[in-house]
Formats: sequence, structure tokens, C-alpha cells
Amino acid sequence: MIEFNLDQLYGWIGAFIWPFFRIAAFVGTAPVVGDSAVPVYVKVALAAILSFALAPLTGDIPVIPLGSLAAIGVMVEQILIGMALGLVLRFVFGAVIMAGELIGLQMGLSFASFFDPASGGNTSVMARLLNALAILVFIAVNGHLVMLSGLGRTFEMLPIAGPRLDLNGIGVVVEFSVTLFTMSVALALPMVIALLAINLAMGILNRTAQQLSVFAVGFPITLTVSLLLLTVFLPQINDFLDRLFLDGYTAMSEVARGFGR
Repeated sequence: MIEFNLDQLYGWIGAFIWPFFRIAAFVGTAPVVGDSAVPVYVKVALAAILSFALAPLTGDIPVIPLGSLAAIGVMVEQILIGMALGLVLRFVFGAVIMAGELIGLQMGLSFASFFDPASGGNTSVMARLLNALAILVFIAVNGHLVMLSGLGRTFEMLPIAGPRLDLNGIGVVVEFSVTLFTMSVALALPMVIALLAINLAMGILNRTAQQLSVFAVGFPITLTVSLLLLTVFLPQINDFLDRLFLDGYTAMSEVARGFGR
């Protein structure tokens, strides 16, 4: 007859449940898998599978009685770590969406917005186009595998029930979020400058040719030129997205180091 004591039972449960809290919080906030369009049961199942897959990386986990104050503290720490790691990557895709909004505004397509089930709100056509392109590039360059690899390394940098967390990790998340606007403007800048030049030319044309109705001619011209510019702009966006993803991976490591100081 197999016999085991309560400490062994706590150890077996803890080997799964404590990593699960960190991974579930990460899956819920990370891009692609954390979108609201993904059903909750899929996220929970994915977090459970990853908890088993990453179990060898968690090391020796101290026995923590379930329901104790120590268990609550460990749970809160794991959720905080997972959310912070997922958010820094979410900011990268937020920069892409904001760049699409800026480009759509200059193209005159700000009125062309639709409900986006991924974000749970209305987004413009250009924002959805750039976001879809970013997701495809992210998967094509195995960004999802790099993301999971970075998550696994955090169990070595921040062991479960290890030293008390340093809140510098939250500061790293806030600092990275500040760069969101800078990244989005840098991504949209070529298109925005070109479209501003077109609008300036249309304004000069309106002053020199009073009989020309800019409102009737301007929008078709702006939209046509914008679509031509997109054929040049979109193929060049891959390199910029690669740099954005690299910044996100670096930010994940910096967040983990910030919590471990």
C-alpha cells in the first residue's frame, strides 16, 4: 500500500499550482494568447500544459501549507510576476496599434472603425491591418517560442518562494510603457510625413485654384496615394517589428532582474 504524508501531498500540489499562477497570469496578459477573443478555458488549459512542461525549470519548491498566509503571499507574487512579464510584450503590440491609428487618421480613415474582438473595443482599419501583420511576423520569427523560453528562464532568475520581490520590476514596466508612444510615432512617421505633404499640397492647390473643390477631389487623391505608399511601406516594416520584438524580450529580462534585486 502506497503511503504518503501531508508534506508530500503539499509538495506535489505545490510543484504544479505555484508555477501555474505565474504562467496563467502571463498567458492572460501576453499578446496573441491573451487576447479577449481567446476563450478563457483555452487560456487555462494552455497555462496548465505549460506548467507541466516547465516543471523541470522550477527547481526545488519549498513545502508551503495551502491556505496559509505564506501560500497567499506566494500566490500574489507569482501573479504579479506573470502579469508584469506579459504586459511588457503587450506594450509592443500596443505601439503597433497606436501607429495604425495615427496612419489611419492621416489617411482620413478614422471613421472606418470596427469592433475588434481581440481588444474588446473599436479600432480603425489600419490599426487592425498592422496588428494582424505584427502577429503574423511574430509567429513567423518564432516569437512565441522566444516568449515561452524567456518565461521559463524567469523561474531560474526568480525562484518560487525565494527572496522577497523588489518592486523595481514594476518600475521597469512603467519605464517601458513610456516608450510606447515613441515607438508608435517612429513606426508611423514615414507615412505620416508623406500624407502631411499631400495634405499641404492640396491646401496650396485650394488657394491657387479657387474653383476646384478640394473636399470632392482631396479625399480620393489622398486615399489613392496612401494606398500606393502602403505598398512601399508595408514590406519595410518587418525589420522595425523585429527590433520592437527584441526590445520586448529585453524588457522581460529587465523586469525579472528588477524583481530579483
